[in-house]
Amino acid sequence: MQNVLLIFFLLVNSLGAMTLTEIIESSLSKSPSLEVINARIEANQQNIKLSKQFANPELLLTRNTLDSNQAMHKTVLTFKQKIPYFDKRDTNQQVALAQDSVLDEKLTQAKVKLVQEIKNEAYTIWELKELYKIVEDYEQLTKRNIELYEAYTSINENQHMGILKAELSLSDLQIQKSRLNAKIYSTYARLSYLAAFKVDKLEINLTISKKPNLTSLKSCITRNPDLIIKEKELLRENAKVKVAEINKYPDFNLLAGVAYRENFDNYFNFGLGISLPIYGSENIKKEEQMAKALSVASQKSDVSISIDAKLKEYYAQMLSFYEVYHIVQEGSLPQIEHMFEISNSSISTGGDLFKYIDVLFLKLSLEKQSINAVANYNKVDAQIAALQGALK
Repeated sequence: MQNVLLIFFLLVNSLGAMTLTEIIESSLSKSPSLEVINARIEANQQNIKLSKQFANPELLLTRNTLDSNQAMHKTVLTFKQKIPYFDKRDTNQQVALAQDSVLDEKLTQAKVKLVQEIKNEAYTIWELKELYKIVEDYEQLTKRNIELYEAYTSINENQHMGILKAELSLSDLQIQKSRLNAKIYSTYARLSYLAAFKVDKLEINLTISKKPNLTSLKSCITRNPDLIIKEKELLRENAKVKVAEINKYPDFNLLAGVAYRENFDNYFNFGLGISLPIYGSENIKKEEQMAKALSVASQKSDVSISIDAKLKEYYAQMLSFYEVYHIVQEGSLPQIEHMFEISNSSISTGGDLFKYIDVLFLKLSLEKQSINAVANYNKVDAQIAALQGALK
């Protein structure tokens, strides 16, 4: 089914632009980086089965050197089977099952990270394409105004300097376009790597939706992968403490054998062996495992504090980008637009081209800041979504 889904998405990609959702869904179904963790999960499934198995039995063959006419002469075949203390196998299985939960969460963590990285590259592509679009618009606008200025004004020395500045500005715009083209190409290459298939067209539209709210964001941090991994690791370490505790109780060895004597009657042997934990090694191992569990519990607390700090950092960044966008859109751009209209209308009457170019590039700078704010707002939103364990 996954292969059919991937082929479908690749076919769609070959016919037209893919959406971000399609890329994410396809990459999650076939990413090589995720297959590594899937293989580890599969290997641990065998470990779960193994944890319930008995140890291999032992078969011993002994023969003494007494003469066969002696009653003590015999050849003995002995079967030995270790029987774990009650509940030891179930306790060992709990460790394996806990490790399976850890691996499942690590797979989720890897998926969340992959989604966040794909979003970041997709948002960068949107940003670069929007920047390219406005630079191209300004390039065409500058060309038209140079032509208009030359056509409707008599050229004196000062006006000639204005044209030279406009032409230099035109060259700068062309350089910006070239650099943006290279960045777009390399970003598509990184996106293709993350998606595990070639992506050369992306259909995406970004906006700034709403003002971020810290309380609302905190309420959504319920499925953070890092925190859940630490919770699962703590369960695993606690299960190991139980194993260390139960290992203080001895295992048994059942023995059964047959003694063959050439000139006398054969006979059977039956026995019971027991290990004697008299040196305190098991207590030392238990203390060691308890220390490891305590370490994981401390790590879990540290991760929780770190998540809270990151969320506040991302919130501050997101709020800043939100404010920058609205300052530019509602305050700066309307003012500069008025200045731009006045400067633009003066070109046909021989107005100062220097001032026009300055206003033109000031407006371009503000529009770039607006685009950057939208892209960065969404990139930070993707980071917050990753904190929340989002897979979309």
